[in-house]
Amino acid sequence: MDLFYLKEHHARTLLIEFRWNVDKLLAVFVEKGTDQLYKEVGLVIGGSDGESSRDPLSLVLCEICMENEPVLETTTMDCGHCFCNNCWTEHFIVKINEGESRRISCMSYKCCTVCDEAKVRQLVSARRPDLAEKFDSFLFQSYIDDNDRVKWCPSAPHCGNAICVEEDQYCEVECACGQQFCFNCLSETHSPCSCFIWGLWLKKCSDESETVNWMNVNTKLCPSCQKSVEKNGGCNLVRCICRQYFCWKCGGATGSQHTWDSIAGHSCGQYTENQVKNLEMSKTQLKRYIHYFNHHKAQKNSLMAESLLKEKLIERVKNLEEREGWASENYKWVFVGLSRLFKSRKVLCYTYPLAFYMFGEDELIEKQITPKEKKIKHNLFEDLQQQLEEKVEKLSMGLEQPFDDLTHPFDETRLGIIALSSVTDELCKSIYKFVENELLGILPQNHAIAPYISNGIVKASELS
Repeated sequence: MDLFYLKEHHARTLLIEFRWNVDKLLAVFVEKGTDQLYKEVGLVIGGSDGESSRDPLSLVLCEICMENEPVLETTTMDCGHCFCNNCWTEHFIVKINEGESRRISCMSYKCCTVCDEAKVRQLVSARRPDLAEKFDSFLFQSYIDDNDRVKWCPSAPHCGNAICVEEDQYCEVECACGQQFCFNCLSETHSPCSCFIWGLWLKKCSDESETVNWMNVNTKLCPSCQKSVEKNGGCNLVRCICRQYFCWKCGGATGSQHTWDSIAGHSCGQYTENQVKNLEMSKTQLKRYIHYFNHHKAQKNSLMAESLLKEKLIERVKNLEEREGWASENYKWVFVGLSRLFKSRKVLCYTYPLAFYMFGEDELIEKQITPKEKKIKHNLFEDLQQQLEEKVEKLSMGLEQPFDDLTHPFDETRLGIIALSSVTDELCKSIYKFVENELLGILPQNHAIAPYISNGIVKASELS
């Protein structure tokens, strides 16, 4: 309003058009100037409604309902078009009910001027106060729904909070309600896995792709009823529940007569290379998926189990304070270690979906990356992954130790946890650096991940 000398509803119209991105708005202003900017957005600045200059007893023809109405029963918008209040009100009610209240244009043919919010509110509230409130609510929600830098917390049930970030939308935040999420995709926090890759992983885990793979490997279709049949014995003559016999090796229909060596009147000794190749590929892909899924799930289960560790540590620190008389600051290393454990475990958890898509047969890496280069990157990534997994397990075991027990070596535990906290932090930084510099940069799509933060995750209250 101060920069362009605009009324509030004009300024809001500009911001809604540019999704509340002031930088983008100013860039268009510098490039095209105010006249072209206002024209494209549908603003008429300085327009006069002309009502004050008219005789209040005169009549005006409304070109919508074709009725002559007194001037006091008509409304003129900034563009100069004048219609009766009844037609305006009907127009506004329809638009609000259709959810288009953030930008209600003039009724005149081919006029794209945005109507004055105050006039819309005044006319609608006279007939439908509930819709006037809905109109105000839409305008208010536009700041959140249409703004790339503001998003609702995805908690369920919804906590009603919205989070605003200043610049980078690729970040992970924690709402005041405790919900942690990726600001970009509103999914659970998943770095160092990009939003795109995490979306692929979620889809793969939720759909039936691996069920189909398993069926391709372990079942055959009956040549009669086309139902999937699983072989439960060693003989290659199989009978479906529809009583059709067929050969397990080739899937062809046969009779019931057979010996240990052959099926009467049937021969399937022909070698089909494609069938064998497809079967082996399905087996390999299934085993590979199960490997990464199990490791991802195991880390997630460990994280859930370790979430109960905080209460135990608080109790142990309390025992030490009462026994030794030391201040709680002397035991800060305990909770630093716990924070590092949670963060490192989450990082490790999401490296497995990343590795599944980056280094498989259908990997996302562009074709110019040679198999040798891919192999080198794969080995380096797995080396960092294994190092982190080893240190995370040691840190978890160290925090599980009853260090408040007099029979336990307290100093040894303390120094060990301090050292492991530092090492896991450095390994996490190395993994993030490797992913950003060696993996995401060579992908065909634009990938980005939230930056690594040693202390855990950004609180929503810290963003304001």
